[in-house]
Amino acid sequence: MARVIFTENLQRHLSCPVACGVGDTVSAVLHDVFRDNAGLRSYLLDDQGRLRQHVSIYINDRLVADRERLTDPVAAADEVFVFQALSGG
Repeated sequence: MARVIFTENLQRHLSCPVACGVGDTVSAVLHDVFRDNAGLRSYLLDDQGRLRQHVSIYINDRLVADRERLTDPVAAADEVFVFQALSGG
């Protein structure tokens, strides 16, 4: 199972403790996590299932390339880091 880690900033907005997800793509792992945390889905993905603009995901130290279908491969030993992008001035 891949370990899914959410930044503290994201945790301020909703409950999203470290989770484990089964799957061989980012999409599959996230959907496994969403089964236990349904509210998280709409915060991370739009109504088409694409990653929202304010969210970034890394697999270990590699930025996810496919933000639309989330088909980047994930191995069972990987760590998936979910970030909320910050902006301001």
